[in-house]
Amino acid sequence: MYVILDIETTGGKFNEEGITEIAIHRFDGHKVVDKFISLVNPEKEIQPFVVKLTGINDKMLRTAPKFYEVAKRIVEITEDAVIVAHNAQFDYRILRTEFRRLGFNFERKTLCTVNLSKELIPDKESYSLGKLVRSLGIPVSDRHRANGDALATLQLFKLLLAKDLDKTIIKSVIKEGSMGELSDRQINLVEQLPNDTGVYYMYDKDGDLIFLGRSSDIKKKVNKHFTGTSNVAKKLQKQTRKVTFEKTGNELISTLKENEELRRVKPKYNSSLRKSLFNYGIFQKENENGYISLQIEKTTTTENAIGTFSSFISAKNFLHKISKEYTLCNKVNLISEAKTNCGNYEDGNCNGACINKEDAASYNLRVQEVIARYSLVGKNILIKDKGREIGEYSAILIKDGEFKGYGYYNLNHQINNIHILESIITEMKSTPNTIHLILAYLRKSKRVQQIQLD
Repeated sequence: MYVILDIETTGGKFNEEGITEIAIHRFDGHKVVDKFISLVNPEKEIQPFVVKLTGINDKMLRTAPKFYEVAKRIVEITEDAVIVAHNAQFDYRILRTEFRRLGFNFERKTLCTVNLSKELIPDKESYSLGKLVRSLGIPVSDRHRANGDALATLQLFKLLLAKDLDKTIIKSVIKEGSMGELSDRQINLVEQLPNDTGVYYMYDKDGDLIFLGRSSDIKKKVNKHFTGTSNVAKKLQKQTRKVTFEKTGNELISTLKENEELRRVKPKYNSSLRKSLFNYGIFQKENENGYISLQIEKTTTTENAIGTFSSFISAKNFLHKISKEYTLCNKVNLISEAKTNCGNYEDGNCNGACINKEDAASYNLRVQEVIARYSLVGKNILIKDKGREIGEYSAILIKDGEFKGYGYYNLNHQINNIHILESIITEMKSTPNTIHLILAYLRKSKRVQQIQLD
């Protein structure tokens, strides 16, 4: 017996979500023999993006039953059945969390139609429910509502049952116990972790560090390791006895710490660090007409680079972006092969450097603005970002274009005095990879400030 399940939630922090709608169809392998569909009052606010996605709002749920009022019905309809859901790990986790809040241990076997689909219908472009069922000609209505998604999952599951001629996939996926659910030991390990940005460390019974990683939500990421199906995930599930963490406050410091500590420690279940995280750079060269040309070159160094990139396409996209923002010329920057003027000139986004119409000195001033904003070459700056708590800020020190380390401060005088600043900085090694990580972060983050140092 199966129960096809779909749940809509409030969104929000990991393990703090509430159920807003639930749909369950009890299916005997041939027909639906029972069903339960209901809105649920989560007793907490729904995230705005979820309201937009599902159409379910707080007003609709005011008179809906609370979870404890439907809990008995859920237990009864799922009794002696395998829960089937698209991304079953999510729906089952949410359901178990709600029951735990009531002091009840809800346990069922689970079956994920994402995993089954990948086995039985390989090479699909996407395995998201909407795109997958559309590609299979399965009708879906009320997308992102519990019953609409549950009915689509039911039709998908019927197709998968028909395709599984040898029944080997279902036998291998439906395991003893609960697939994708944490053991009591793992629950205890995850419970002590924060929903914050930082670096986490996983240790075995001998106290050896076997894996480290970074995340904007440490608890969610470690939980993912404990419920994953990859070879590394299975080894971590079996061997991890302790998890520690360090909050960093922002993504840049967590990325730099991860890079530095992987280089130093080399835990056995982490992939080997790539020698270079980038393949291309943008460099300045003056052309024959006196204009500063920003050119993409294959490189393994950050020396004199305005920016470094993992691919030629990402470098080219960046050049297009700054050309538009600073009214630069694509022909001067060698990303247009026009014989006369570039296309931007016709659109009014180029002042005519491509046909020597704009004065080179005026053009070069704007290029220098780009270089000052995005390059670290020769700079003595402090990169200011979010700290680990309210009132705290992080500081990344750059001297003569080299990365010196990071620290945290609460008072401005701590960064205005160079001796105090250097004393609060945790020193780290500056490498082409660390400079690349900083340059990439500065390009995408609008929150950070660059403070000039005297």
